[in-house]
Amino acid sequence: MRARLVVFPVKGRNWCFGLSNEAASGADASLQPVPTLRDLWKRISSDGGRSAQARAEFVVDFIADKMNRAWIGLEKAPAGTLKSRLHSLGSRLLSGVKPSEIFLKSVSKDIKQVEVTYPANLNPRFVRRRLRHIAMRGCAVHRRFLYGSIALLPAISVFSILPLPNVPFFWVLFRAYSHWRALKGSERLMLLVSDNSKSWSSLNSTKKGSGHGDDLNTSYEDALSPPWFLQPSKDLERLLNGQVINDGISCSSLSIICQTYDLDMNVIKKYKNAQ
Repeated sequence: MRARLVVFPVKGRNWCFGLSNEAASGADASLQPVPTLRDLWKRISSDGGRSAQARAEFVVDFIADKMNRAWIGLEKAPAGTLKSRLHSLGSRLLSGVKPSEIFLKSVSKDIKQVEVTYPANLNPRFVRRRLRHIAMRGCAVHRRFLYGSIALLPAISVFSILPLPNVPFFWVLFRAYSHWRALKGSERLMLLVSDNSKSWSSLNSTKKGSGHGDDLNTSYEDALSPPWFLQPSKDLERLLNGQVINDGISCSSLSIICQTYDLDMNVIKKYKNAQ
């Protein structure tokens, strides 16, 4: 899958990194059949050749799907109920999540190529360096917080003896999953913007030659082709119009950029006030 990354300075040294929503799947999770433990077991045991990491990803995806459906149920709860209050509490907690984490979580393992759109007046090497920086920093930060969240789970599980929902446990569990996703996204982004041609072959590992010369040549050419494409944009440069130096990009300009490149406005605005 090919995705579009939109990169531009938003205020001073703060840069914005966004993945266009056109790369996201349009399927509604609520319309998919509810997976059961039996389905999970069949998926894990169907192919004995799968690695332990692949099986662990199945389990994580299963838990994430359950958490997502539970969150949708809280969102649809009538106002004033306990579920509605839990949803309001969760929304306030989620508002504190950094935009860089949201961006890294959106970089999925299905992405094999990225088109990097940036203002035409910026040096492309500088843009790629900023992408590598956020990927390297994400690997270090989210690995540390992932281990910390997992270490907290046993201690917080003691609250399950109370007759109320164990909100702290589920929040820490969600944070552990979120940091795991951001860590995987950071590692994927490092591969996508890397200069090392040896790492590019891992992005096309699903393409295996059938023994014919043409298939082998195609696989070899894919391995040598960089997975990133730099696309300088005059329109994006015009929309910025030097606003970055002073108080940052105005909300009206950000809204136009989000509409033009199909970005999430709520997430993009966080970059402006990020520390």
